[in-house]
Amino acid sequence: MGEETALLGESLVLMIVGMGIVFAFLLLLVALMHGMSWLAERLAPLQPEPASDGALAGVADDARAEGLIAVIAAAVARYRADHTRR
Repeated sequence: MGEETALLGESLVLMIVGMGIVFAFLLLLVALMHGMSWLAERLAPLQPEPASDGALAGVADDARAEGLIAVIAAAVARYRADHTRR
């Protein structure tokens, strides 16, 4: 009975050490990910640069935009008509 108890004790210690190592690795991984995120924000901020007046020159005129909206609306209506449950 003494040998079995010793083996169970050793296995418990081994399990705790293994779980501790995995937990420490995961904490290190989380810390590294936060550090990389912080570094990425510092090097390349997410805020877009303000658009210049020349950037707005490529915007489609109202008639073309209205035609595009009509085409999209027709496509959605057709899709809904074809895929409704009967």
